[in-house]
Amino acid sequence: MTRSRRTVLSTGAVALPLALCVALAGPAHAGEQPNNSQGSNTEQSGGSDSTGIYAAARITYSGSVAKGGGRGNVVSADVNWTPPPCWYAPYLGAKDFKKKMSADIEGQMSAPGMGGHAGAALSELQRHYEDDYGWADTPGYKDYNVEKDGEGMFWAAVENPDEPDLLKRNSCNDLPFWVDNGDAPPPQYEEAITPEILAALAYQHMQLPDTKVSLAPEGTTKVNLPTWAWLDKAVFDEVQATAAINAPGFALQATTTAKPVSLTLEPGTKDAETHPASGQCTINADDSIGEPYAKGKAAQTPPCGITYLRSSGNGTYNLQATITWDIAWTGTGGAGGDMPDGTFGSTQAVTVQEIQSVNR
Repeated sequence: MTRSRRTVLSTGAVALPLALCVALAGPAHAGEQPNNSQGSNTEQSGGSDSTGIYAAARITYSGSVAKGGGRGNVVSADVNWTPPPCWYAPYLGAKDFKKKMSADIEGQMSAPGMGGHAGAALSELQRHYEDDYGWADTPGYKDYNVEKDGEGMFWAAVENPDEPDLLKRNSCNDLPFWVDNGDAPPPQYEEAITPEILAALAYQHMQLPDTKVSLAPEGTTKVNLPTWAWLDKAVFDEVQATAAINAPGFALQATTTAKPVSLTLEPGTKDAETHPASGQCTINADDSIGEPYAKGKAAQTPPCGITYLRSSGNGTYNLQATITWDIAWTGTGGAGGDMPDGTFGSTQAVTVQEIQSVNR
């Protein structure tokens, strides 16, 4: 994360993070607008809520994504990889930003007891947007850039609502800044929205299919009898999730694609043998995994399966079947690359009876 330039606007011990907090009366979210049904885009919207005016641009999701805007079911195989906790995105045009920011600043300045360091910080914030007061790599603005209204937008921080760490979620703490239509944000804003960030958010919202593994015998098997496991090509295909953001003079999108590559079996007991021994069944040339059981193969070792060595008694064993997905992304301007593998597993109850041999 970049060093906060909010702290530059301070007088002595004045902490501008406090000033911005009270001035904006809540986070200046560019926001996310989740897709509520797979395969269709949501629309952007304006308006307001308890935290202030909505941004003009909101991230929309489509494809295989979780309903209701929640997190998807993909688990990253790389424990060190996480989606972005925050980012910067288009917020408001110059006139709308002036209306919002100036009203908040004036309201806070007139609040009882607003003096001393906090009042001084608010004055500097006002000078920054009204009187061309800037510093180093951050220019000031004259009358909130109103003369350029329609030619660009102020960008602001967006918190990822699915980030549990509050400090990380609040780490994009720079003041809202101006970007001309068609221009890239200034390079010091490393967290400005990009296709790669959108791809990571699509990854976070991706919903992988809950594919049940076919077993033979199904549901109930026997001690020392190989249980065959497989996934047909027809129910085991790639999925895609897309994240997009659109604003005047600015539009980006990224599509994250997950392709199944292997199935890992965990018997639910130490008293079992997996086939192969690693428990990982790789994908076949026809994009299936394993091999369906056929009559006459009862004594054979399956290419993908389990042999239970002890009865489950009056209960069952929880067979965990986890699919590993190879994940990559493509985005606006030909950008793209690989992302950490994803995994998603499901549990099936298996009853194992104490019978040494059966005829099939």
